[in-house]
Amino acid sequence: MKIRTFKIAKALACDGGQAMVETAMTLPLLALMLLGAFEFSRVAYAAIEVTNAARAAAQYGAMNGGGFLDTSGMLAAANADAGNLSGLSWVSGYPTVACSCSGTGTASCPSGKSPSGCTSSQLLVTVDVQLQYRISSVLKVPGFPTSYTVYGAASQGVLQ
Repeated sequence: MKIRTFKIAKALACDGGQAMVETAMTLPLLALMLLGAFEFSRVAYAAIEVTNAARAAAQYGAMNGGGFLDTSGMLAAANADAGNLSGLSWVSGYPTVACSCSGTGTASCPSGKSPSGCTSSQLLVTVDVQLQYRISSVLKVPGFPTSYTVYGAASQGVLQ
């Protein structure tokens, strides 16, 4: 019995540093995974904020029937809604306005003016807003991008 006990104690004494070696080898991988999850959550949060800001800009443009011509006010509404983000910009320069006449099909509506052949009671105007935001990466890993661009879009009908 004493010999067997001695062999077990000797075997346990030899394995004493194994847990420390395994921890030392897996800790950098765990830290990298945690930083990756942090980076992913930052990009997801920015995408949600940009989409909400686009909705706020479209709602501002749809107010009072003619707010869609006030692009600086729409962008200000978007920046006010996305308080944690700065540097929102239009995707295509300006929001687009689509007009149609109820019952007669789609008509063109240049620069927010009424299409020909429509009365004001038939005019249906929709404000489409597309915003973008560039977020820089916290992780600088070779082979991965150093910044990400997130997009947000919203569409809102204008009450006539």
